[in-house]
Amino acid sequence: MKKVVMIIAHDNFRDEEFLEPAEILEKNGIEVLVASSKLGPAKGKLGAMVKPDMLLKEINIQDLDAIVFIGGAGAAEYFDDSVAHKLAKDAYSSGKVVAAICVAPVILARAGILQGKKATVWESEGEQLKSLGANYTGKSIEIDGKIITAAGPFAAKDFGEEIVKALK
Repeated sequence: MKKVVMIIAHDNFRDEEFLEPAEILEKNGIEVLVASSKLGPAKGKLGAMVKPDMLLKEINIQDLDAIVFIGGAGAAEYFDDSVAHKLAKDAYSSGKVVAAICVAPVILARAGILQGKKATVWESEGEQLKSLGANYTGKSIEIDGKIITAAGPFAAKDFGEEIVKALK
């Protein structure tokens, strides 16, 4: 069975960017684990409550097939987080699927794995991706090898489906 970890902000993650892809992954027989910066219930912008399975520092990339960073304003807590950056780099260098939606592609860009890669992000962060070496496209979803980026909640369903395709 394929296994994915979805990383959410402890406060103010974007509900549908987590819930829709998680449902699609699970319907396709993929085990979904949830990680955050704290173990208590995490709260989405729209009120969803999610109990993380683990802390970021407890993630073992070798046990996973993909790592997924969920957006929403709260995702900014990982923009300069060395643990999040190391997870993204290790997953990428291990040939795992690395995915991020909304503002979360900024985490990948700051980790250095989007240099020279096609990527998208919530529109307000497009210039930041460019300044960090990504080829920002502005599309709702972008795939470059095993890196999948999406621009926001409107792309959540497609984002989940593209992660499933990448894992097959």
